[in-house]
Order: sequence, then structure tokens, then C-alpha cells
Amino acid sequence: MNAERVTPDGTPTRVAIADDAMLLRTGISTVLTAGGCEIVASVGTAAELLRVVQEQPVDAVVLDIRMPPTHTDEGIVALETLRANGSKVGVLLLSMYATPAYAIRAMSAGGGTGYLLKDRVAEPERLVQAVRTVASGGSVVDSEVVAQLVAQKGNPSVEVLTPRERDVLSLMAEGKSNSGIASTLFLSLKTVETHIGNIMSKLGIDESPTDHRRVLAVLRLLGQP
Repeated sequence: MNAERVTPDGTPTRVAIADDAMLLRTGISTVLTAGGCEIVASVGTAAELLRVVQEQPVDAVVLDIRMPPTHTDEGIVALETLRANGSKVGVLLLSMYATPAYAIRAMSAGGGTGYLLKDRVAEPERLVQAVRTVASGGSVVDSEVVAQLVAQKGNPSVEVLTPRERDVLSLMAEGKSNSGIASTLFLSLKTVETHIGNIMSKLGIDESPTDHRRVLAVLRLLGQP
């Protein structure tokens, strides 16, 4: 595993974890620490997590979607609260199930947001990379959710793309960089850049000083206008 997981100022990525299952929190903490992150807090509720983010510097948070008191959508509510308060902290949501509706709601909060299955805790490099991606303002959607969305009929944003462009967009949604996409699809970097340019053009995503174009493309994949 690449241990070089630092912020632009050279310090380790500071992460807070929230899950009501202590064993899972311990597992996440172990994986991220081994990946070079600094765990600044490990708590059992979304309310505690919000206090942590308010009180100390945090680059990213990893939290369960379903936590006390209702075990429904506390994690997503916490994400929405953070964004409503202007927080740019990276947020990686974990879920037991691949639920597109939850992914759509989460990603609608904008950049710096991710949605992964809890099974990914057993894939150290994938989890650490996801945390690093959201901490830097990128987006991550679990590959199982992406596969479900691409397979859905009636999504005009997907249907307008060629099969290869769909492959590229799917990997973008999973948080892969251009070089990562090139390596996965055995394409040159220039070819990947051309595909991404075509995707942006077909989806009507223009250059913007405020909107993260890759996030907007992922939202189109998720069926959002």
C-alpha cells in the first residue's frame, strides 16, 4: 500500500470515523492508519461527528449511513448538515447495501463526497484511495452501484454515450484519475482525455470556475439534471 497519503501542506490526511459498531470503527481506523492517515476521532453517532468537525481540523470523515437514534439516514443527514454549514470536509459514506437512491442523494451534495459498501473495508487500498479522493474534493461511487446505474434503461445521459465512453464515465464515478482509467482500460492517457472531452460535450457540461466537472458528469450518470 502506498503510504504517501498527505494533504497539500505535507501533513497526513486527518480523518474522523463515525459508526455505532466499535469493531468496524477499529477496522477502519487500522486500515487508514496503515495507509498513512491520522485518525483524529472515532465516535458512535453522527451528532458526535458533527461536533468533532466543528471543534478541530479534519480533512475527511468516514461514517455509516444508518446510525442511532433511528438507524435510517443519519449519515446522509450529517453530510447535508455539513454542506449547509459551508463545510468542505471530505465525506465518505458507508452502506451495507448498494442502494442507488442513497448514492444519488449523497452525490447531490456536491464534490468531496463518496459512497462505498462496507465490504470495501476489507480492501485496504480501495478504502484509503476513496478517503484521499474525497479529502481532495473528488467523488467516489461504489462500483456495484455504478454497474446498476449503467444497466438501467431510460437514462438519456448514459444512452447518448458510446460503450467506451460509458466505461470511462463509470470509472470516473468510481473516483479513478485519468491515469487510473488509462491503466484499467489499457488506453493511452491522450485517448482517455479525448473520451472525457467527448463525455463532457455530450452531457452539456461546460468549463466552469465553480462547478467540479467530474462531479457534474457523475451526477448525470446518476440521472440528475
